[in-house]
Amino acid sequence: MKFCSLCGSAVELRIPPDDNRARHVCISCGEVHYQNPKLIVGAIPVWEDKILLCRRAIEPRHGFWTLPAGFMENGETTVEAAARETLEEANAEVSIGELYTLYNLPYINQVHLLFRASLLNPDFSPGVESLDVQLFTEQDIPWDELAFRPVRFSLQHYFADRRTGTFHFRIGDLLPPGKTG
Repeated sequence: MKFCSLCGSAVELRIPPDDNRARHVCISCGEVHYQNPKLIVGAIPVWEDKILLCRRAIEPRHGFWTLPAGFMENGETTVEAAARETLEEANAEVSIGELYTLYNLPYINQVHLLFRASLLNPDFSPGVESLDVQLFTEQDIPWDELAFRPVRFSLQHYFADRRTGTFHFRIGDLLPPGKTG
């Protein structure tokens, strides 16, 4: 950030009074501009024993498969965001169930929330952000072509839980790819 969105003056990074981290602060009007993590919200749409996946038509990870998900918008709930993203990316209507996984990705300032969901009917097609949309059984999931680690981990947990008949909420913190510790 270089300029204040209120008055247009330059901003500088400094720790405001009664704060504990550097923020963009306007040098003219004093406005503190908070920048917070983005919420990525989506669904794990299920039809019978299959999961609906979308092949991405956009970057990042163009051409890779993912669950329908995207940035939460202002003025909507997480459940509304999950349903909207599924409709936008797969032209599919879903009933959103419980929150299933939450992954913190602090290295890119994101939090990924994925809900279990039921497809209301098998009528779906690619939205503008998808090249293709398909239902996959567990053995047919294109594991080596999944776009994002939270999607991979959520699907692995989903299938493991489905085998036991008990679904458990999962939360995790992810390091940058290739980092351990």
